[in-house]
Amino acid sequence: MENQPLLPVIMSGGSGTRLWPASRSECPKQFLPLVNGTSMIQDTVQRLEGIAELRPPMVICNESHRFLVAEQFRAINQDHSGIILEPVGRNTAPAVALAALHASKSGDDPLLLVLAADHIIQDREAFHRAVMQAREAALEGALVTFGIVPTHPETGYGYIRTDHSRQGKDHALAVERFVEKPDGATAQAYLDAGDYYWNSGMFLFRASRYLEELSQHDPAIVNACRQALAKETADLDFIRLDEAAFRACPDDSIDYAVMEKTEAARMVPLDAGWNDVGSWSALWDVGQKDSNGNVISGDVLTSEAHNCYLRSSDRLVGAVGVDNLVVVETADALLVAHKSRVQEVKAIVNQLKAGQRSEAEQQAQVYRPWGHYQSIDDGERFQVKHIRVKPGEKLSLQKHHHRAEHWIVVQGTARVTRGDEVFLISENHSTYIPIGEVHRLENPGKIPLDLIEVQTGSYLGEDDIVRLQDTYGRG
Repeated sequence: MENQPLLPVIMSGGSGTRLWPASRSECPKQFLPLVNGTSMIQDTVQRLEGIAELRPPMVICNESHRFLVAEQFRAINQDHSGIILEPVGRNTAPAVALAALHASKSGDDPLLLVLAADHIIQDREAFHRAVMQAREAALEGALVTFGIVPTHPETGYGYIRTDHSRQGKDHALAVERFVEKPDGATAQAYLDAGDYYWNSGMFLFRASRYLEELSQHDPAIVNACRQALAKETADLDFIRLDEAAFRACPDDSIDYAVMEKTEAARMVPLDAGWNDVGSWSALWDVGQKDSNGNVISGDVLTSEAHNCYLRSSDRLVGAVGVDNLVVVETADALLVAHKSRVQEVKAIVNQLKAGQRSEAEQQAQVYRPWGHYQSIDDGERFQVKHIRVKPGEKLSLQKHHHRAEHWIVVQGTARVTRGDEVFLISENHSTYIPIGEVHRLENPGKIPLDLIEVQTGSYLGEDDIVRLQDTYGRG
């Protein structure tokens, strides 16, 4: 039993709207390098290295992010145990039920280490020690959550109250109750009491024990997930569910569905530099500060600026005589907010959505399974894009009803299908795709293919694509 395998389950369904404009619904914060040179989901995977009896992670994500997840794992040469695609979001209790049911199909009963894809944990060794302690309790049948040792009276987190008098031989603490986000005075009282911890949303338990408790307290979730998996289909790296069955599943969190009701809840304290990166001010909290208290990322110059978070992605940013500001620049948007008001960034995102503006959904650089593209310039009847195709990848065989395209290769070699022709284009050469012509772009080489695409026509929207054949199963 001590050698029971540990299966990490990484939940990657968040949209990260409070970190707009860097994080957007089509490429949210877990896929961005916000703290160092790797993305947050890559950090989540890599901090597991060194834990004994560890299986490759299983990921739960929404369908629109499937290629982002696969590419993030490929980029760090990381295997996985499956990427389960949720056709709709149904919160964490069903997500983990899917993982538990799927993991149990092979006949074993792994320990599930449930992690969010977008947390910071700075002390890897302390995290490993907490996991080993939680493993011991989970092997005895406990449902273990990780409680963060609080450092200040935080009002943005829920709390877990423990009973220190009921500490088991595994040193996990009995959970007395879960409490909602408090006001300032209540948070200070929790900190003073010494038996309250921040609720991290991370868990460790046997797959069978979780399903047993969930079946007792909310059987509709288990039934819906069983039905959704009964008709699962494999698609490349992905596990697709029956959409109708999963849509019928109740929407609930692990806390509400199980942890607040079970008698088997235990908590292991975690003091490891944890942060859920819920706002830009959180990145200021964990960032390396200069002599004036500023956290700076990118091309930024300052004069008499203090205690600011200043991030540039595309252009030079200058900050003069300002204090406690968040300034985040991207290729198509600029955010300026007081550091104490960054939770209200969601109000800007809501306005963008109400106006059906693309800045709510997509970055200027748009990711696709074959690579990415970025709009450079546009006008009434033209658009200019930079397109990068990864080695060995290809776009769909397609045509457009309203636009023609001119491709100029600036790096690599392109294989072009244009009607009945198939030919190669090397650097500094170009080709023209007339309106209505069936065409395809491929990268047959070993280095990225970069080209400039000039579109002309009466309508240049991305929905003017008729896909005739697609490697990635897109309609």
